[in-house]
Amino acid sequence: MSHLIESVVVEIPAPAAFVWSVLLDYPNYPRWNPYTLAVATTLEIGTPIDLTLPRPDGGPGTFVSREYLRVVEPPTLLRYDTGHTFPGLLGVRDQVITPLGSDRCSYRTFETFTGEHADAIFAAQGAYVKNGFDSVAHALRDRVEALGGG
Repeated sequence: MSHLIESVVVEIPAPAAFVWSVLLDYPNYPRWNPYTLAVATTLEIGTPIDLTLPRPDGGPGTFVSREYLRVVEPPTLLRYDTGHTFPGLLGVRDQVITPLGSDRCSYRTFETFTGEHADAIFAAQGAYVKNGFDSVAHALRDRVEALGGG
């Protein structure tokens, strides 16, 4: 089975390159990102990207999702996936910035879950991931605007 979870699409009044720089400014994630609280990565293809997320059950604490970088195409596409971390499940996440002119762009993120456990993960965590993705989209737009949009 396969399941796709997509964020809302937000328009951002800033150049794509500036939005890209904010998206990859991982040390400042605690200041604005409500879903991905911290990121550790070298941004080299094939290397881990460790994402610190709030617990899906809303309880105290966090957990780290280790994924692997597959595509880094500034300023439009960041892709990573779970690799072999979870046998029977592959999650592939894209974060896409689409230029809409020289001083505007849009942002959206989505993840496709496939494999024998995709149905169970989607049922258990689909709403959590969707809410998280939507919160990132809105928070990224707000962060860019607060920084003056480049």
